[in-house]
Amino acid sequence: MRGKIIKGIGGFYYVSCTDKVYTCKARGVFRSEGKKPLVGDDVEIEVIDETAGEGSIVELLERRNELIRPAAANVDGALVMFAVASPSPNFGILDRFLVMMKRQDIETVICFNKSDIVPNSEILRLGEIYKKCGHKVLFTSVLEDDGVDEIRKLIKGKTTILAGPSGVGKSSLTNLLAPGACMETGELSRKVMRGKQTTRHTELIRIDDDTFICDTPGFTSLYVDDMPARDLKVYFAEFEEYECNCRFQSCMHINEPSCAVREAAQSGLISMERYENYVRMYDELSHKKNYTGKVR
Repeated sequence: MRGKIIKGIGGFYYVSCTDKVYTCKARGVFRSEGKKPLVGDDVEIEVIDETAGEGSIVELLERRNELIRPAAANVDGALVMFAVASPSPNFGILDRFLVMMKRQDIETVICFNKSDIVPNSEILRLGEIYKKCGHKVLFTSVLEDDGVDEIRKLIKGKTTILAGPSGVGKSSLTNLLAPGACMETGELSRKVMRGKQTTRHTELIRIDDDTFICDTPGFTSLYVDDMPARDLKVYFAEFEEYECNCRFQSCMHINEPSCAVREAAQSGLISMERYENYVRMYDELSHKKNYTGKVR
């Protein structure tokens, strides 16, 4: 029987097959072959006990793609959600996530939620920061069901990773998209203005026959640490328009003389917030040692 893994906890995999979910273990042969089932995997299972809904995964079908962070397979896109306020968006984390997804060739939509609690000037400011970054930007109010229909259209017929910090409205959005999901929603900590973790594992939630949301645990930090520093600039799409005017063809846009990208940031042609996050990531990568002990 063919199905899709929708959740994996403690060595058990929950496989959705048409109208029933089976609790399965994976055969030991996968471990010996260095394979690990992932949420989103299409699999063949052998039913052991139909009444109890128990089975065994006997084959992992070919993957279209595989994400490392968050760990998932056969993903078509990502929706990264931040709040416009309460809590305020952390652009450093957002930009790291965008780099991670772009490296894995996953098309990403940026969603700023809670747009009902800030003035239009703040929405315009956030839009200005990300309008040139190569990603679609949405502003929503899940509380008022504003902008959710556009999300429905964007994810239709796809498997979409839903990611972002805790407390920004991911579980509330999931409950609107899939009312039967009954996702737990958490209060915001008034002391640190940070959301409480309500999603503790990656889980695939069916919206309709061919539409899935892959809900992931909220994060408070992300690190891009597995690439050469010299490659980072490729993932900042807004640099491309200006870097052909840099004095040096190999310009890294850090402290080289006559750097057109740095000048564009200083003059407001590209986002200074984005540029500063690029510099921070570049510094982290350039000072990280690889397995040979050499600084990259």
